[in-house]
Amino acid sequence: MKRREFIAGTAALLASPRRLRAQGPPRRIGLFGSLDPIAREAWRSGLRERGWIEGKNLLIEYRPYAETPDRTPALAAELVALTPDLIVAAAPQAAVAMKSATTTIPIVFVAVADPVGLGLVQSLSRPGGNMTGFTTWVPGDFIGKQIEILREFVPGATKIALSVNRDNQMHRLLLAEEVARKRTVALPIVEATKAEELDTAFASAAAQRADAMIVFGDYLTIRQAPRVVALAAEYHLPAIYFFGQFAHGGLVVYGPDIADLFRRAGGYVDKILKGTRASDLPVEQPTKFELVINMKSAKALGLTVPPSLLVRADEVIE
Repeated sequence: MKRREFIAGTAALLASPRRLRAQGPPRRIGLFGSLDPIAREAWRSGLRERGWIEGKNLLIEYRPYAETPDRTPALAAELVALTPDLIVAAAPQAAVAMKSATTTIPIVFVAVADPVGLGLVQSLSRPGGNMTGFTTWVPGDFIGKQIEILREFVPGATKIALSVNRDNQMHRLLLAEEVARKRTVALPIVEATKAEELDTAFASAAAQRADAMIVFGDYLTIRQAPRVVALAAEYHLPAIYFFGQFAHGGLVVYGPDIADLFRRAGGYVDKILKGTRASDLPVEQPTKFELVINMKSAKALGLTVPPSLLVRADEVIE
């Protein structure tokens, strides 16, 4: 009887590796950055799909990204001091801070446009070091595509403002690339590094008679998404956004499916916890993009949405 019980128990364990993993001591990881509810649930879903359940076999230490850049290094060091098995860094600022904080703990970054340009990895295929992750851009002129979409909404647009945060190293890198390009439209830059500067940025765009605006996505604008959308409406500026958080109220969103990136990040967490080195995992690019159009916002701005855009849209919000 005991022999049969032993064999049955062994077979069950072999057939259910996730159950076996759940019975071992929980693993500890860190999350540096702030996730909106959709991204957070997508990330947890990606972990659950691979048998990792927060609070059971996985402990997660959260450290929100500091609103003031001066606090970022201290928060990164605080997370490293807990010696987690790996750290997920959400957004460029978090990834840059974590690279400075540790060269030994594996780091998976998510939502970083150009990790090579930022010096996070040596290349996408061979990241080297202790970092790998998921980009938000693919090679090509992404800003150019956003300009094209805005000019379909506003055919006569000759001046499109760029809303940027110079505290964001990724924004500085993108602006440096823009200087080398020759556009058929003027691209005045308006800046906001703090929430209280957003009003000034939009007022500046309006004072410069911008026909439309591209809002560069980052921690500040995502946290202040409702306010950013309201300011665009107040100043009657057709604006295009990078992240889906702006779709409810914003005119148009064109960018990667961020939830999909965080879901896929759960797979890299799983592989690293099982022993794969971060340097052996290539940096992956987005495979899903979304074009979302808000018809109510278009109507409020007095814009007619061209059929060519409606046909291409992944979602149309009525």
